[in-house]
Amino acid sequence: MRNNNFWILLLMLLAGIVLGSFLGNLAQGVSGLSWLNYGQSFGLDSPLVLNFGVLIITFGLSVRITMASIIGVAMALLIYRFL
Repeated sequence: MRNNNFWILLLMLLAGIVLGSFLGNLAQGVSGLSWLNYGQSFGLDSPLVLNFGVLIITFGLSVRITMASIIGVAMALLIYRFL
């Protein structure tokens, strides 16, 4: 039972991040709500490429945390708590 709760929590957190980021992007053009898209990006600026001649592997990761995604995570945690 505990393992199922973990997966539900993880799914809800990911949904909160995605929906929050989506709403932040929608609010970018609205003057009163543009603060929702304020955030910080971190990760690799350019992908790391390993060329072995026959096999080429490319690694890359970039994460952008915005105010809207933080609000989305908080809402997901509140909804999870009341489930």
